[in-house]
Amino acid sequence: MSKQQNIEERLWEYIDGRCSAEDRLFINELIATNQEWKTKYQELLELQNLLSHELQLDEPSMRFTQNIMEAISKHHIAPAAKSYINKRIVWGIAGFFICSIIGLLIAGMAQVNWSAATTSSTQIDLSKLNNVNFSGFFNTTYTTIFMMINVVLGLVVLDMYLNRKKQAYRNKEAS
Repeated sequence: MSKQQNIEERLWEYIDGRCSAEDRLFINELIATNQEWKTKYQELLELQNLLSHELQLDEPSMRFTQNIMEAISKHHIAPAAKSYINKRIVWGIAGFFICSIIGLLIAGMAQVNWSAATTSSTQIDLSKLNNVNFSGFFNTTYTTIFMMINVVLGLVVLDMYLNRKKQAYRNKEAS
C-alpha cells in the first residue's frame, strides 16, 4: 500500500469519525504540522462537501419501474419447466437408480451366510450380518461390468445432450 493511499484512508476515517481517540489526536497533530496531510485533508473535505451538499442525485421517473417491466416483457420468456423437461428421461433415470439399488441389495444379501440356523425360531442372530465381506463384493467381475455399463450409459447420455445442442445451434443459424 502506498504512502498516499495510507494518508487518504486514515484521513477518511478521521473525517467519518471511525478512528479511535488516540488516532484522532495523532491525525489532528499531523494536519496542524505536516503540509502534505493538511493539503490532502482540505481536498478530502471539499470532496465530502461536494458529495453531501452540492451534488444532487437524479431521481428516477415515476414510471421507472413500469418502463423496466415493459422492456422485460418484450423479450422471450422461458417456458414453464413442464414443457421442456421430458418425463420419460426423468422416469428412466429414476428406474436406473432403483434397479441399481435393488441389484446392490441382492448382491449384498448373496454374501450373507443364511445356512447357519439359530436354536430358536423367534430369535434373529444379527452377528451374521456383521460377517459380510464387502471387499469380495466390490472386487468381483459383476461390479466391474456394472461400472462399465454405467460409464457407457453416461457417455451415451452425454452424446445425446451434445447432439441436441449441436442441432439447436444449427437451427438457430439457419433461421
